[in-house]
Amino acid sequence: MVRGGSMHGKDEMTRIEASGSPNSRKMPPATKRSRKNRGMPPPATFDIETLPGSSNLTAIEAAAVIRRTPGALEQWRRNPNHPLKWRYVDGRPLYRVDAVRDYLAKCDKTTKTPQPHNAHGDARGARP
Repeated sequence: MVRGGSMHGKDEMTRIEASGSPNSRKMPPATKRSRKNRGMPPPATFDIETLPGSSNLTAIEAAAVIRRTPGALEQWRRNPNHPLKWRYVDGRPLYRVDAVRDYLAKCDKTTKTPQPHNAHGDARGARP
């Protein structure tokens, strides 16, 4: 004997399963898109001075040596006159070890020593 016109029991469960439960909207971890790590890479695990000058470094390796983010190197590649030189091999940027050494040497020559905030450079001292 059927009571009322509504669906109860097994038929209702089938309808919920067919439309999806509220928890089914979460994506399983395997199908999530992995994102690039855009932060600063850890320091290089190799000594750049011991590598041959003709060796190539990937963007991550070069960023680790220079201590910049890969995104910074990506921005620099948009400027063809940037002092850090690179070349593309199979569509990927590679940096020659001697180019990275030259860049670091130029940076060492042009880097000024940081001054305290109260130093004006014009012989004015901080007021007591």
